[in-house]
Amino acid sequence: MKRELKVFDKPENVKKLLIFFYISLAVLLIIDVFIHKHAEFPWEGATEFFAAYGFVSCVLLIFIAKVLRIFIKRDEDYYD
Repeated sequence: MKRELKVFDKPENVKKLLIFFYISLAVLLIIDVFIHKHAEFPWEGATEFFAAYGFVSCVLLIFIAKVLRIFIKRDEDYYD
């Protein structure tokens, strides 16, 4: 018998999890201010550079995927 995890079925559990993630994010962003970085380029030493770089990279990947979809997309009955 397969046992299902129903923790995320309750909205209050989802809310608690989101609050935990947001607090964790805030703590990590605050800690980043106090950590000395051994940067090879001047912009790598900027505060929160890697967080911003990761966010921008993720957004760019999504937009590139949307553009590629125009060229790669096939019809629904392509394999029929």
